[in-house]
Amino acid sequence: MRGKHGGRAEPALAEMRDVLLETYAANDEMNQLLLAHVDARAWRAEGPGEKRGGRTIAAIFAHLHNSRLVWLKGSARHLKCPARLDPRRCTKKQAAAVLRKSAAACLRMLTEALAGGAGRRVTKFSRGSWTRTWPAGAAMFCYMFSHEAHHRGQICMLAHQLGYRLPVEAWAGIWWWDKLWKKAGLGTRPR
Repeated sequence: MRGKHGGRAEPALAEMRDVLLETYAANDEMNQLLLAHVDARAWRAEGPGEKRGGRTIAAIFAHLHNSRLVWLKGSARHLKCPARLDPRRCTKKQAAAVLRKSAAACLRMLTEALAGGAGRRVTKFSRGSWTRTWPAGAAMFCYMFSHEAHHRGQICMLAHQLGYRLPVEAWAGIWWWDKLWKKAGLGTRPR
């Protein structure tokens, strides 16, 4: 098969698939980096402002994990899911452990979704009962990554607003992708 711009399409598509999977693997390293550096005093602190009731940092991390479970249960029922996190009771240690497990399951789901061939097991992406299902593919990856990046921004902002600003190795470390690739155990670097 020839690509739209000449040359063979399969190697380019395979490399793009591999890069997306590597990026998702590094994605959880970003979450773990922030989690490791969140000050314990900020973990359950209420955000500033007159209208309280927004998510705490603990609740945001729980939401990341619990959203992954929704995606897994709706898109890849054959994969084992860890337990939900209670946003009001979870500890940093519990969050770190289950986020690793749900990230690994989501990486398996994405690997199956981005695999070629008629035998792939993940063919749809359910973001939840609140919206329609999409075909499994690159948009699925983009949604998952964007969702988590959005909440990483909220975590950085909330920690700052609470007076517990994250250290440079955390807020800037999420952009040090070469280091994140290594930490994720990937044999390549971003490409």
